[in-house]
Amino acid sequence: MKRYAAPVMLLCLALGCVTGCSGNGTPQGGGRESPGINGGAQGRAVDVDLTVLSSVMVYAEVYNIMTRPEDYMGKTIKMSGLYYASYYDKTGLYYHYVVIEDATACCQQGMEFIWNGRHSYPEDYPADETIVEMSGVFGRYEELGQTYYYLAVDEIAV
Repeated sequence: MKRYAAPVMLLCLALGCVTGCSGNGTPQGGGRESPGINGGAQGRAVDVDLTVLSSVMVYAEVYNIMTRPEDYMGKTIKMSGLYYASYYDKTGLYYHYVVIEDATACCQQGMEFIWNGRHSYPEDYPADETIVEMSGVFGRYEELGQTYYYLAVDEIAV
């Protein structure tokens, strides 16, 4: 597990311009509320389903999301990938990510998600490197002078 710690941290830092930290909610046992979107994807039609795309197309679509986030604001996105949590010293909070790999596993993309409701980390969350699937509403928040993007999700399937 430790062999993945450094690459995951580097991935999270590298994606810091588009995914990252959120401290706009009140921490509840390591969790936090979605800062900008009321409710997740429950009961909403999926606008972008990454789970049905080939690995090449998934990479292309996630790249589009990361480079043109305004085009996806408020849309419901469904994805699956490896779950990872990361602690950020400056905010004192844990941040949660789904890492999506392409076919060769060379070009991973990560997306932060915020699980709506009251959930405590690590009790309520899956273990790192667990394959998860979720749908969420794409949103953004401001923190530490930066804009960050995330999915507001209601449920996580392991």
